[in-house]
Amino acid sequence: MADLVSYFESGNKPREKWRIGAEHEKFAFHLDTLRRPAYEGPDGIEAMLVGLERFGWKPYYENGKIIALLKNGASVTLEPGGQFELSGAPLETIHDICNETGQHLEEVKTVASELKLGFIGLGFSPLWTREETPVMPKGRYNIMRAYMPKVGKLGLDMMLRTCTVQANLDYGDEADMVLKFRTSLALQPIATALFANSPFIEGKPSGFLSARANVWTDTDPDRTGMLDFVFEDGFGFERYARYALDVPMYFVKREGAANGGYIDASGQDFKAFLKGELPALPGELPTMDDWADHLTTLFPEVRLKKYLEMRGADAGPWGRLCALPALWAGLLYDQPSLEAAWELVRGWSNDDHNTLRGMAARTGLKGEIAGRPVKDWAMDVLEIAKQGLKNHNRLSGGLIDETGYLAELFEIAESGLTPADRLLEKFNGVWQGDFRKLYEEEAY
Repeated sequence: MADLVSYFESGNKPREKWRIGAEHEKFAFHLDTLRRPAYEGPDGIEAMLVGLERFGWKPYYENGKIIALLKNGASVTLEPGGQFELSGAPLETIHDICNETGQHLEEVKTVASELKLGFIGLGFSPLWTREETPVMPKGRYNIMRAYMPKVGKLGLDMMLRTCTVQANLDYGDEADMVLKFRTSLALQPIATALFANSPFIEGKPSGFLSARANVWTDTDPDRTGMLDFVFEDGFGFERYARYALDVPMYFVKREGAANGGYIDASGQDFKAFLKGELPALPGELPTMDDWADHLTTLFPEVRLKKYLEMRGADAGPWGRLCALPALWAGLLYDQPSLEAAWELVRGWSNDDHNTLRGMAARTGLKGEIAGRPVKDWAMDVLEIAKQGLKNHNRLSGGLIDETGYLAELFEIAESGLTPADRLLEKFNGVWQGDFRKLYEEEAY
């Protein structure tokens, strides 16, 4: 156990070395048909990856197929249904993140226009069924696709039809991690509501403002959710490690193995692996890389690795891709703001956390929790984040701080209308149910 805990301890960093990492996914589509492109072909996902190499990206291959690109600490990777993901480098400011995101999207637009493709940021694919969604040639995903239907009804939708925007933030030590984990986990449904941007499934309103968030409620209970134990006395690195050990495995990666190096260990026990009793690799003991790989197969609303991952938001348009890391940096990287945010929510019960999670997916900022309207909680959170960014005082050009990246979120909270509410208004109004308008107006 000490070795497993040491993995998290190795993420401890002094404040001056804290960085912010931003990730976002987006759906590619053919401009003429709006269909999701396959991997192969002259206008497919593979061609997109090859086209981006002109900008200095280095290809990464699996089984002879390009599946990712690497450059300067950042990567472009593929989700199972061809969702295109930028995992940004760890950067110092939101200004840096926005510049990185903007450059990436300009590069993507350049190549996509040549292939007659477009890209759109939504939390859930609005038109196409699972069966109409192409599958990417990655060995890890083959194992997950076979396992998902055994443990939940919507896991394949999660893999093939969702997109998110995430932020990754550092911690100073175990106590700092605990406070940040508790605060961000309690507030994750508020982020879900503010960023709710997926009201459609298969060409019609779904009944949810974040269909993406709803998918996570029936994907795999072993590895998802609000993690009630995080709020219990004694929570820390070891408690999270014990939780991770109880989550069934997906795979073990070994160079030279079939299926892109992924050995199917789905449903097997990492504790057995520690004893050399893993059925998939009898007699072999895990490495620290195996532990790190296993941690990537946990999908709670906040995930601990050597940093904390904020996982609760739908993908969206260009501007909101900068807003999410700004929100979390403002809340978590300024100590008075972190303490104020925790004070705001420390009285919430586990029932409150889980009720708000479901409410955010279905009704966004509408409704009440802990005796107050959700939109009022959201406004309080944004005010705390804004003050945190002011205190952080990271200036662009010596003049502009990072608070401007929250402007759209303030507009959303003040109105009480999520991006999904706005999309539904247009769909039922000026668009007259025409999904081509959605793709035209919301594309990057």
